[in-house]
Amino acid sequence: MGLLDGRKAIVVGASSGAGYGAALRFAEEGADVIAAARRLENLEELAKTAEERGFPGKIIPVKCDVLNEEDLDKIVKACADNFGRIDILACIAQAGLGDQRYTMDTDRANALEHFDGGPIYTMLLVQKCMPYFKEQNYGRIITCASGAAMSATVGFTAYSMAKAAIIALTRLCAKEFGPFGVITNCFLPVTKADSFLTSDQGRAALAGLAQAVPVGYVGDPYEDASPILAFLASEGAHYLNGQFLAIDGGLSSIV
Repeated sequence: MGLLDGRKAIVVGASSGAGYGAALRFAEEGADVIAAARRLENLEELAKTAEERGFPGKIIPVKCDVLNEEDLDKIVKACADNFGRIDILACIAQAGLGDQRYTMDTDRANALEHFDGGPIYTMLLVQKCMPYFKEQNYGRIITCASGAAMSATVGFTAYSMAKAAIIALTRLCAKEFGPFGVITNCFLPVTKADSFLTSDQGRAALAGLAQAVPVGYVGDPYEDASPILAFLASEGAHYLNGQFLAIDGGLSSIV
């Protein structure tokens, strides 16, 4: 028996990092998953990996750009049409990651990309999934913020603001939707990402980050982060609501 047997999930941002790990773990724990992201080839690899490992949950790749509301409608419809219900919504994608700036260099377009590609798409997906959650009197919403929202990370102005907004949205959803059996929590990850491994600078940054993390390494999205996300998506999390959890090996304790 898996933690998520019979559940139906949407994971946005499933092509890499924490989203990839979450989608894979959800399938291992018995959930059927709509895996959404821009990089369809990565999603297809994800689905193939789950199948090859014999996981009980099925993964269906759906190409999606979170800045396009029609794509958001598409992934909600895909879950409802393929699986008949929606139990879990995990919003892990974040637009604008490749364009980080100091406050004086941040213009409206940069800020709006981060907000549209973070808290706003998350809010819209919550709105689109709530009719299913209310009808079932059950739902799990998982949002993704960052330690940058808490520690004022210089050079990440729009990103930090957007992630702080996601924490606020999480708490609002917890209060508004708790009476309908819908539990909302947020996680703040420090895990390996593809971007770290594509350059000498990225690998150096990864090594420096590992030295700063008290446990001595940067977490793996599947091995270290996804078990906690699977719990947040499960029945067992029914009394954990409106919280934000740092999955970071203790880094936030010294920020």
